[in-house]
Amino acid sequence: MKALAIAATGMTAQQSNLEVIANNIANINTTGYKRARAEFTDLLYTVDKLQGVPNRADTGLVPEGASFGLGVKLAAVRNVHMQGSFATTGNTFDVAINGEGWFQVEGPNGENVYTRAGAFNLNAEGELVTIQGYRVMPGLNLPIGALDIEINQSGEVFYRPADAGANAEMQSAGTLNMVRFANNAGLMPLGDNLFRQTAASGEAEEGTAGELGMGKIEQGYLESSNVDPVREITELISAQRGYEMNSKVIQAADQMAATVSQNMR
Repeated sequence: MKALAIAATGMTAQQSNLEVIANNIANINTTGYKRARAEFTDLLYTVDKLQGVPNRADTGLVPEGASFGLGVKLAAVRNVHMQGSFATTGNTFDVAINGEGWFQVEGPNGENVYTRAGAFNLNAEGELVTIQGYRVMPGLNLPIGALDIEINQSGEVFYRPADAGANAEMQSAGTLNMVRFANNAGLMPLGDNLFRQTAASGEAEEGTAGELGMGKIEQGYLESSNVDPVREITELISAQRGYEMNSKVIQAADQMAATVSQNMR
């Protein structure tokens, strides 16, 4: 009986859906996290009667056929790259992107990776790094004791030397690299709030914050997760109900098969 196998694919799909929802809820307070959504497609169909052909010679065409689906499968887990709300922190090196764009980071193997989690700080050498210690490109260095550090909306970093007077001119430490992609959903999540470009995302397009559609930099803010708790609970209940319904189909199919077996004895 095909219903058993079909319902089993439905249960497997809802298990995958539940795992995606669980990860969203687990990351509800993760800076810069982008919620994921499971996408499903139906499986192949078996055709009992084909539409658009005559049943027999010299008759009209059959307007409707009879096709039986074989279940469902997971097609993709899509990251929804909607901007999260901003949380004010007041920290000098916390920055958020208001609009389109990504920060460029030098990953653990020296490769370029990308993030929207702007919880940065300085390492022992005065380099601007992520909370995992990865360098923020293009490699910004601030001298020890730098004062009045400012990051403007274009990503330029300014500071006042420690040995200069209060009225001394601000000096530039460089500009944060900003990039964007043709298809954000094609980026590969790596964990640690980092993403890697793929053939599906397209090449990274560098630009200046606040220009040509690129988002602006906001100092003293962090972008919160875009997970909506109410929506996730609703999705959780829907996944649970779907799983239960598929399990009842299996029970019903098993009982029907048992009835047939008993009648054949």
